[in-house]
Amino acid sequence: MIKCLSALVLALGALALSAPTAMAYEPVNIVHTERVQVGPYGLTVGFSTWPVRAMQSLDFTFVPEGGIAGKSGTLRQVHQDSQQAENPRRGRNAPLARHPRKREVWGLDIHSLNRPGTWSLAFTVDGPAGRGEGVLSDIQVLDQPGPPLALSWAVSALPLLGLVGFLAVAWRRTPNERYEPVAI
Repeated sequence: MIKCLSALVLALGALALSAPTAMAYEPVNIVHTERVQVGPYGLTVGFSTWPVRAMQSLDFTFVPEGGIAGKSGTLRQVHQDSQQAENPRRGRNAPLARHPRKREVWGLDIHSLNRPGTWSLAFTVDGPAGRGEGVLSDIQVLDQPGPPLALSWAVSALPLLGLVGFLAVAWRRTPNERYEPVAI
């Protein structure tokens, strides 16, 4: 009994000591940066993967000179296809928020651009020096990595199709006997 109790205490101690390490966030690893002038503010845009590929999750960081204290901003992502080239203001403004794993900067965590082509990131920053606007243009997004999406879905659906086939065969082989109530 004492051996079991000491083994249990040892296992719980090892679990308690390793939990903070296991729950720690992986740091944001920036491999490429670009500079943008957003009015009176210099802004460094960081990418965790370069070159950028469509449908591939990555981290974006947005670091204004002097930090984010006392500043707010918005981000608009614009895909430069034939329709949007005529209207470069098209796109949705999203407020810039702190990166969840790098709290001292703005950023997007595990974000992906949904299609290949040329993209632009339009920024608006409000701060002590006033309002500024700037655009990081000509970001080339390559095709999505790996096999085509339809092929990936088809391969991943094979086990489900096998299960449906198995259940259909099992159902057909089950005798269809009708049980009548027995009179007592």
